[in-house]
Amino acid sequence: MPTAQTQNGAALKDTLPEFPVQPEGATAALVLADGTVIWGRGAGAEITRVGEVCFNTSITGYQEILTDPSYAGQMIAFTFPHIGNVGANLEDIETTNPAACGAILRADITEPSNFRAVSHLDGWLKAHDLPALTGVDTRKLTRRIRDLGAPNAVLSHNASGTFDLPSLWQQARDWPGLEGMDLAKQVSCTQAYDWDETAWTLAGGYGHLTDAKFHVVAVDFGIKRNILRCLATLGCKVTVLPATATAEEVLSHKPDGVFLSNGPGDPAATGEYAVPMIQGVLESGIPTFGICLGHQMLALAVGAKTKKMHLGHRGANHPIKDLTTGKVEITSQNHGFVVDKDSLPGGVEATHFSLFDGTLAGIRLTGKPVFSVQYHPEASPGPQDSHYLFKRFVDLIVDSKA
Repeated sequence: MPTAQTQNGAALKDTLPEFPVQPEGATAALVLADGTVIWGRGAGAEITRVGEVCFNTSITGYQEILTDPSYAGQMIAFTFPHIGNVGANLEDIETTNPAACGAILRADITEPSNFRAVSHLDGWLKAHDLPALTGVDTRKLTRRIRDLGAPNAVLSHNASGTFDLPSLWQQARDWPGLEGMDLAKQVSCTQAYDWDETAWTLAGGYGHLTDAKFHVVAVDFGIKRNILRCLATLGCKVTVLPATATAEEVLSHKPDGVFLSNGPGDPAATGEYAVPMIQGVLESGIPTFGICLGHQMLALAVGAKTKKMHLGHRGANHPIKDLTTGKVEITSQNHGFVVDKDSLPGGVEATHFSLFDGTLAGIRLTGKPVFSVQYHPEASPGPQDSHYLFKRFVDLIVDSKA
C-alpha cells in the first residue's frame, strides 16, 4: 500500500487506510483517527476543525449546548434529528464565543419556526466559525462511540467538495486527545468582572440584581452564564475571577462564598494550578460550591482521584439520586471525566450517584460548608429539579454569616 502524502509532498507516518469513495454531492467529511470517513453535506462555516467526537442526547437546547465552554476540544453529534428548527437568538447562549469544534446532525438545518428566533442556525454557525456535518446516520455514530469510546477526528466543510483525506486523517491521528489537556485557560475570562444579571422571564427577558445580600467569588474555568444568573437571582453579587486566580486573590475580595465553575479538559491538568487555590480557600472556612470541573478539582484538592470515562455523560435526561434527601432528580450533564468514588478520603462523603451507571455525582466535606456536584443544576431538564443546590449554597452562606 502506498505511503500517504500531504499537500506539500511530505510523507506521512503510516500507510493509508482504504478510504471510501466520496459520494456525489458530499461537501463535508468527518475523518476519524482509525481511518473511518463519514461523508455528508456541509453547513455553517467552511473550515476544518480537530477534536474529540461525543454525542449529546438532549432534544432541546442546542444553542446552549454549542455555547457551553465545557465542550472545548469536542465536536457534538446530536442524537435528536431536528437541530436548528427553532433558529438562533441572542439570549440562549452560555458564552459569547463558542468553544465547541463543530456539530454533527442527522437532518439538514431547516428554516426556523419560533417567535424568539432572530437568525437561521446555519448563519449563526457561520458567524461563529463553527462547521457542521449534516445528513449523517447519528444513531450509527452514537453506537460506535458507545462501544469503542469517543474518537479523535477531523471535521472538514468545503463547499467545493475537495478534501485531502490523507492529511485530514493524519491530523486526527496527531491530535493528542483530552486526557492530560488543560483547556480551562482557553475559555476562562482574562480579567475580573462583576455579574448582576438574573433569571429570564417570558415577559421581561433577563433582570438585574438591585439589592445584593451576599458576595460570591466565582472562579471561571469555563463558566456558563446561567450559573451566574442562578446565583444573582438568589441575591448574590458575583465577582468572576480567571481560572489562574490564587487563593490570596480570591480571598482578597472578602467573599461570603466561593463558587468553582464547570469547564473543559482534564481536571488533573487544570488542577496543577487550581488545586492549590482551592486548598487555600478550604483552609479559610468560607462556604464553597463546585460544579462539574469545579467538583472534580475540589475532589482532587482533598485527596481523591479523577479518571477519564469511556464515553462520558452528555444529555438532559440523566437521573441522579441525592442521598441526603432520598429524592431522584432529572439532570443535565456534560462531562468526560469523573471522580473515582473508591478514592474518596476520610472526611469526604458521597452525596449523589448516577442511576444510569452508579458513578459518583456529588460530595460534601463533613463538618465543613463545602459541597459539589458533577452535573449542571443551572440547566432545566427537570425543569427545576436541581435548582435547590443553589439555595443550599446560599443557606450555607447565611449560616456562616450568622
